[in-house]
Amino acid sequence: MNIQITGLTKTYPNGYTAIKDVNLEIGSGMFGLLGPNGAGKSSFMRILVTAQQATSGSILMDGMDINEHRQKIRTRIGYLPQDFTFFSKLKTWEFLDYAAQLSTSLKKKERIIKVDQLLDQVGLLDVRERLANKLSGGMKRRLGIAQALIGEPKLLVIDEPTTGLDPEERIRFRNILSDLSQKDVTIILSTHIVGDISSTCHNMAMLNKGEVAFKGSPEGMIEKVRGHVWQVNLNDEEFNKIKMEYSVVSTIPIDGKWEVQLIAENSPHPNATHANPNLEHAYVYFMENQLGISLI
Repeated sequence: MNIQITGLTKTYPNGYTAIKDVNLEIGSGMFGLLGPNGAGKSSFMRILVTAQQATSGSILMDGMDINEHRQKIRTRIGYLPQDFTFFSKLKTWEFLDYAAQLSTSLKKKERIIKVDQLLDQVGLLDVRERLANKLSGGMKRRLGIAQALIGEPKLLVIDEPTTGLDPEERIRFRNILSDLSQKDVTIILSTHIVGDISSTCHNMAMLNKGEVAFKGSPEGMIEKVRGHVWQVNLNDEEFNKIKMEYSVVSTIPIDGKWEVQLIAENSPHPNATHANPNLEHAYVYFMENQLGISLI
């Protein structure tokens, strides 16, 4: 699916503008939407899945205007919101079967086959009889992906999918998304967790206060911080001083000292050396130097 977004703006009745003149083009594969809490990501997601209407601007999905072809476009979208919930008395397979009844015209036998195929795909087939609300947090997010896929969408929109998950579940969830992105599906992943973008997405945009602060590849964003990431070993006194002046990205205690990585325009210490940047470094640099948001 090809998505063209032009001049998208959303102002709520109280006067708050959540999205300001957003212009993006999103193709097939995985697209990351990065930004701090309050950046406008959730409002943007709700507009994309037709849960809200924009105040102005346009969205074309495969050439179809989202406002003129609302019902048709909805059948092509799968959505996993951040606050995804379940019916308390439905088993895992029953919940997915219920979702299939709402979004497909499959007969009962066909639905059961489809349900088990999706449960197997997301690693939940062995807990199909468990009550959905008794699943672990990671299992619930995987079931959420299954329900979003039940209608075989061309666009999959996922809002903050790994918040609160342990590292193992986060990696498993990312791997599921990576597998899906190899098919003819557009996946938009909205998150404030930098690792979710760097591990899965080839294209991305960064929102801040409703505006596009960056669009391009993760590698392109990383290049903007090259030469501004420093590594240095410090004693306690030096560390306490330097963390008050610079954005420290990581600290590792080694042999009574601190191995520190930080963001700075110029060398912060006589013994500092350049470190290879990653997307987390770029995010911190962008927030402070491009957007003027202090993270110290």
